[in-house]
Amino acid sequence: MGMMDRFRRGARTKMSKPSRDGFRTGSTTVRASDRTDEVHLREFVAERHGVEGFVEPRTAVSDVTLLLVAHDGEWTRRRVPSVNWAHDFCNKHQVPSYDAAVVGVPQRMRDYNRRMKLEQARQRREDLGG
Repeated sequence: MGMMDRFRRGARTKMSKPSRDGFRTGSTTVRASDRTDEVHLREFVAERHGVEGFVEPRTAVSDVTLLLVAHDGEWTRRRVPSVNWAHDFCNKHQVPSYDAAVVGVPQRMRDYNRRMKLEQARQRREDLGG
């Protein structure tokens, strides 16, 4: 079989049906959102201030997600049932919400990730006696 035959064969594959607990994407299963995800999002909003929501659309490897970012850049991401559910959740909790595909993620989140990475590297050096 030639290399181009592999590409042609792959173009005819059908999407698989949803599995019992999520959606099949190739060889992996994407877990659907559940009550635990909602509880986590609620707790994040209640325990932090300056939170904004960024609704991320479904992709080939992930279902719809809601990214919550606090004032200091701390963040969390969880699967949600739908884009509408995510915006409704944010409205209900008085959190501004945006479509992440349009506006991207805030710089403060990237800055927070960079700070955490530097802190972890510093901690590893200390643990190694350096």
